[in-house]
Amino acid sequence: MNLSVQQRAYIAGFLDGDGSIYVRAKPNNSYRFDYQIAPSIILFQSEKSEDALRRLHGMINLGYIRKRKDGILELTINKMAEIKEFLLIVEPFSIFKKKQISLMKKILSLKEKVENEKDFQSLLALVDSYRELNYSKKRKKICP
Repeated sequence: MNLSVQQRAYIAGFLDGDGSIYVRAKPNNSYRFDYQIAPSIILFQSEKSEDALRRLHGMINLGYIRKRKDGILELTINKMAEIKEFLLIVEPFSIFKKKQISLMKKILSLKEKVENEKDFQSLLALVDSYRELNYSKKRKKICP
């Protein structure tokens, strides 16, 4: 992928403002330790700005776009190789999501090295630590 510095910075800013980086541990008996580790990067945009999101998608050529019923579009990147490529693009330019990027890189690296239950428990602990970095739907009011 041949992106200019300005394009990479723009994409990182888009992620910082209208994006999410997270990993879920989903119960799934077909996986070795009964959980699927599902990393995702999602960029959000209103349907009104569909052309702009499609241009961005064309720039990176990673993931896919889906329309939600509430009028929001999601550009979702959830394949490990594509996530790694996206992180290489944005990491030097991201401001607000630096900790999430760093944690995602650690999780992806550890995920490839899991050999036993102890390794998997270490991976789950890292996945759980995302709660501390991302916004929660159960926010508490800090100002009256």
